[in-house]
Formats: sequence, C-alpha cells, structure tokens
Amino acid sequence: MAGGKVYSFEEVRKHSDRKDCWLIIAGKVYDVTPFMEEHPGGDEVLLACVGKDASADFEDIGHTDSAKELMPQYCIGEVDAATIPAKLTYDVVTKDASRSEKATTSGGTWATLLQLALPVLLLALAFALQNYTRAKAE
Repeated sequence: MAGGKVYSFEEVRKHSDRKDCWLIIAGKVYDVTPFMEEHPGGDEVLLACVGKDASADFEDIGHTDSAKELMPQYCIGEVDAATIPAKLTYDVVTKDASRSEKATTSGGTWATLLQLALPVLLLALAFALQNYTRAKAE
C-alpha cells in the first residue's frame, strides 16, 4: 500500500469514470484505472462498483488467488469508515421527472387494462362465433 493514506468516502466517490476509477474493497482504496483494459470482465464491471463499498461484489464473483495477488499494486490507501454512509440514497427528483412519471403510470394502467381485457374479448368473440355457426347449421 502506497503511503497508508486515508481517504473519505466522498473523495473516493469522485473517481468514477474510465480515466479515473477508484474502488473500495474491504476498507482499502484501489486505483484500478491502469487495470481497466486488462480486467477479464471488462471495464463495465469495475465501473458498476464505483461510488459504493464493492467488497460484496468482489467476494461474490469468486476471484482467483492470482487476481487477489494483483490487488496490492493498485492499493493507494484506506477509506475512513466513519465517512461511509449507512445507506446510500438517490432521491434527486425534479418536477419534470415527477410529471413524466405520472404520464408513464397512467399509460401503464391502460396497458395493463388492455392486457387483461383483450384475452377476455377474444374468448367472448370465439364463443359467439361458435354459437353462431352452430345455430346456422341447424
């Protein structure tokens, strides 16, 4: 680990793109920018883990021992555990977004109603057609 520097969660969170990507894994901060192109899962996998504690994601994948041996060369310090939020919230909603959400909900209601009514109407039509042909044959 280079220098044993301690970073705040917000500071780490700022480094969240392909040209500057930091991850938090097991309390340590890793600058994986040089590793982006080499990562077997692609850079999208790494970018999906920025801005949060990626420890669970890292462990769930089941990395090999050789992958874990590469980690120290990318470690640049530790994250200050006191700065990690208990629960991340993403509550940025504007008036325009709430209006479009209402429009989507309204359209969604009509789509659901059509999905329910259309099969019933088709069944009624088939039944009426069957009775009509039966009555005409008699």
